[in-house]
Amino acid sequence: MKKAYVFPGQGSQFVGMGKDLYEQHDEAKQLFDKANEILGFNITEIMFNGTDEELKQTKVTQPAIFLHSVAQAAVAKDFAPDMVAGHSLGEFSALVASKVLSFEDGLRLVSKRALAMQAACEANPSTMAAILGLEDEKVEEVCASIDEVVVAANYNCPGQLVISGSNKGIEVACEKMKEAGAKRALPLPVGGAFHSPLMKPAEEELAKAINETTFSKGICPVYQNVDAMPHTDPTEIKENLIKQLTAPVRWTQSVQQMIADGATHFVECGPGKVLQGLVKKIDRNAEVSSVE
Repeated sequence: MKKAYVFPGQGSQFVGMGKDLYEQHDEAKQLFDKANEILGFNITEIMFNGTDEELKQTKVTQPAIFLHSVAQAAVAKDFAPDMVAGHSLGEFSALVASKVLSFEDGLRLVSKRALAMQAACEANPSTMAAILGLEDEKVEEVCASIDEVVVAANYNCPGQLVISGSNKGIEVACEKMKEAGAKRALPLPVGGAFHSPLMKPAEEELAKAINETTFSKGICPVYQNVDAMPHTDPTEIKENLIKQLTAPVRWTQSVQQMIADGATHFVECGPGKVLQGLVKKIDRNAEVSSVE
């Protein structure tokens, strides 16, 4: 019986998130107060009482989900992971929960990542789309046939792959995916082409910050997005984290690898239940739950 703790990425946010943790646990309250101090703005106020619009700004969303996830892990009953993984942004939460990164360093990196991604999006208008009901290989083939930047960005579960690229590229790709037999090709309401070559300027900026940050040997392996393999070596973890911004999130492969390595129970730590749904689609025999 091995327990895998998994941490969600952007899109899981909701107004009111984390308020119960703040009110019920001193340890969580300290993390929230510290976050306001480090970020230089009152993120807790936006999380608890803001509007959807305010919460949707990348510079707010990413630290908010990170903060909620890490606080939840900090106050969880019997938090003893055999392995951890996070979806995109969630990888930072996983690294803090597994003690590879300190909370302060993790939050600073997440904030820097959010601002760098925002700037890359503004410099190069781009987007993403969800492709449903098509084999991964077919999606990759269609992407490769287009003359614009279009790549597979998130391997979420079999039959659900998110693509990322230039506005024109995504528009053409959605048409071609439908012609190839996709059930749906849905443009997503995101700020830009995350996990694509268009994030290169953000990757370069984040690389500097990651290289200046102390990474330790954690309490368990972290299965990283870039290669879906378990890592414990701080140098390897750093390198993979830098590559993560322009490389696809191999979530399907990560979950499959965790199961192959003995994971029987997946506990989602953070807002929402998106990852539990994906794990069930990857392997319907896997046990899933939210953190207690």
